[in-house]
Amino acid sequence: MTMQPLDISWLCGEYSEECYSFIYIRATPEQVIARLGGRWEDFTPGPFPDDPDHYPRSGEPLGVTSIGDWTFVFDPDWLGTCEDVITELSQGTRLVSQAALAIKGMDYFYWCENGEIRFCFGVDAEHPTETPDELVDTMTEIDRLYPSFPPLYEGPAFLLVEHLTGIRVTEHLLKGSTFMWGVVPEPAKS
Repeated sequence: MTMQPLDISWLCGEYSEECYSFIYIRATPEQVIARLGGRWEDFTPGPFPDDPDHYPRSGEPLGVTSIGDWTFVFDPDWLGTCEDVITELSQGTRLVSQAALAIKGMDYFYWCENGEIRFCFGVDAEHPTETPDELVDTMTEIDRLYPSFPPLYEGPAFLLVEHLTGIRVTEHLLKGSTFMWGVVPEPAKS
């Protein structure tokens, strides 16, 4: 396996001052919205924000789009770190999420399978920190590409996403996709 680093400078510039969650779920957008308690018919089409000044803020609509067999969710808040939500969304499928607020050095990554967290980074010590066998080679390759191991949002998370989903996240992919934007109910506080 030979990985190549991604150019995510477009995301690490002004966008890095904003909180975001990128969630990848092997399901249809309609299924994902229904599982989140939303109504697909209430969502409207629009682009990925081209300018961070137009970046949605907490409580504003989230965006969903199809990428192959996967649904990509862009959430302007911490939905991708709500363990109750992501484990429920992963029932019967695979989910990968990454969330960051670079200005505060906050960086999170989750891989869930069928309702179970298989791997996570940046969260409390309550989860196992051992790397699953399926990720050992990938983590070795990431260590080679990023010997100083920068924050995940500066590249490593995107390589983990690519390994687990087959999706290579690029500026062109996101800004060239039509998203459906809408609001889902706030997750219950644990």
